[in-house]
Order: sequence, then C-alpha cells, then structure tokens
Amino acid sequence: MDTQGLLLGVTVTAANISDREGGKVLLRQVHLSQPQWSLHLFVDGGYAGPWEAWVKTTLGFSVEVVRRADANTRRYWLPVGQELTEEQIKTFRGYRTFKVLRKRWVVERSFAWLSFDRRLNREYDLLPSTTAAFIVVSFVRLMIRRLAAFAGEQPSPARK
Repeated sequence: MDTQGLLLGVTVTAANISDREGGKVLLRQVHLSQPQWSLHLFVDGGYAGPWEAWVKTTLGFSVEVVRRADANTRRYWLPVGQELTEEQIKTFRGYRTFKVLRKRWVVERSFAWLSFDRRLNREYDLLPSTTAAFIVVSFVRLMIRRLAAFAGEQPSPARK
C-alpha cells in the first residue's frame, strides 16, 4: 500500500509461508516491475532485524520500524513491598488500549476496504492467483469510485 492506502502490489501465498518471506516475494515483484521506485517502507516490529537488513541491502529501499512505546513490556522489577502503578499495569498485553501509530493504520484500513467485497470475505478460490486478481479488481473499483467522486466535485470548464 502507499500512504493513501492504494495498492502498489499484491501477492497471495500459502498459509505456511511467513509474512517476512511473503514480503520478500512481494517486494521483489514490485522492484522488478518498477525499478525506478525508491520506496520508504513503514513496518511493524516483526519485520525488524534480518528482514529489514535484507530490504536495505538487496533492494535499496529504506525501512522504518514503527513500534508502540510499550511494545515489549513484559515485566517490571520492583523493590520489596512496592506495588505496580496503574500506568505500569496498562502497559501489559491485554490491558493496553488502542493507539493509532504513524502509518500503520493505513494497511489495516485497506484490509477493511477489502472486506466489503463479498468475494473476498471468504476464501473460495483454489488458486492464489485468482484471489490476487480479485484483490486487484477490488482496488481498481475503489480507485474508480474515488476518481468519480473527485470529478463530481470539480466544476466543469464549460460551465464557467
């Protein structure tokens, strides 16, 4: 997705392929189809480390890992007799509240747009390429609707 939530590329893989490996496949496809692009990727903490280094060295894209401030809070060391504060308790998994993080909500919102298409709501297709094609069709329809709405807002040059 770009930062507006529009599709740049799609790859559908089997369930036994990790997100990192699927990401490599997708980024290779995007890089081969559009070699002039110099992308800046926003990813979550699961992509930090070797995957991030691979993208930087192999494809030359920049990567920014967007993490929650309390992402890795698991435990606190306290002196004997001291209790956890309410603020510390809220950092544990299961107690955390929803926070909008920079650029990470864009992909989730785009997945939500896909859920409006009945064909993509359930997995009916035998081939991953069929599902990928319907994802592209869904985003083409979304882009056409946006263009039509934009064209409707603009005054016609003949009506001046």
